[in-house]
Amino acid sequence: MHRSAPQARRAHALLSALLTALVTVAALLTAASTSHADTTVCEQFGSTTIGGRYVVQNNRWNTSEPQCVSATDNGFRVVQADGSVPTTGAPKSYPSVFNGCHYTNCSPGTSLPAGLGSIAAAPTSISYTYVSGAVYDAAYDIWLDPTPRTDGVNRTEIMIWFNRVGAVQPVGSQVGSATVAGRPWQLWSGNNGSNDVLTFVAPSAIDSWNFDVMDFARQAVARGLAQDNWYLTSVQAGFEPWQNGAGLAVTSFSSTVDLGSGTPSGPTACKVAYSTNTWQGGFTADITLTNTGSSAVDGWHLAFTLPAGQRITSTWNAGISPSSGAVTADSLAYNASLSPGAQVSFGFQATYNGSFAKPTAFSLNDHACSTA
Repeated sequence: MHRSAPQARRAHALLSALLTALVTVAALLTAASTSHADTTVCEQFGSTTIGGRYVVQNNRWNTSEPQCVSATDNGFRVVQADGSVPTTGAPKSYPSVFNGCHYTNCSPGTSLPAGLGSIAAAPTSISYTYVSGAVYDAAYDIWLDPTPRTDGVNRTEIMIWFNRVGAVQPVGSQVGSATVAGRPWQLWSGNNGSNDVLTFVAPSAIDSWNFDVMDFARQAVARGLAQDNWYLTSVQAGFEPWQNGAGLAVTSFSSTVDLGSGTPSGPTACKVAYSTNTWQGGFTADITLTNTGSSAVDGWHLAFTLPAGQRITSTWNAGISPSSGAVTADSLAYNASLSPGAQVSFGFQATYNGSFAKPTAFSLNDHACSTA
């Protein structure tokens, strides 16, 4: 049957609308099928792996109240943390992400345990999200033992408290202060009945930081709480809540161990030159990365931590994320390959508050770089 012109136009409009709706539904179904759902762990000592490299554990060891953690691509978030325990005693739990071995649970492909004397560097990075309405500390744990054990409690525990909220304090008593990895710390020492504990407490909260685990391991050796022939068995980053804790999160975590004395060799040996041009409230940074190894680098990722108050607004010759705290600069398609001795330059513009400072450490593909 022949339609009139108005009827044809209406039919065409309806057909177009129907096709648009079908395309939208198909796109939503595709997105839903390809998106990654976070894994939630509620079992008392339940765990899961992330990124094929690290283990996220619930570790609800000192309470019967419910606790659940949601593992993300780069860390975890505490989604439930009911109840409380007295702040004069031990915390409720230690939800964390780790590299190494913890009570026979070893992270995929880990090089730990490793002898302290064989480790050239152990670069790591961490970013935390804090909440109000809870009592907790944000703690990075470093475990040392005379043997390469993968089970049970190690002889010495080094804790780095990035933050503490409420009337809580580390094991033992404050024995002084120390400057480690360029930062000042309150120093506490004691024994919890199972192992020695050496704790470094930040005077104010640290949201994110890149550092070398070995700087703190050497402090334990210097203070007689470990020896050079001992082993690093695991490193962990998480929270010790006494009251509540839902919403606390480790938003990013990385850890690697470079074996062999001296400067790391191979394709990830590197040098970084970092130059800046500053003005009131803003600056530009030009970064030159040199492959000082003997093999080509195919795809580079340079990690460093921006000092507090700095935020990136634009970049060139690299993708950099996030915009503040512990960030990673990623190669682009046209500059991803670095042959031995080759350099790549990139940079960014940023704002800053307070006094200006530069990053103190860089790591290429999880291996520490020297600085020019």
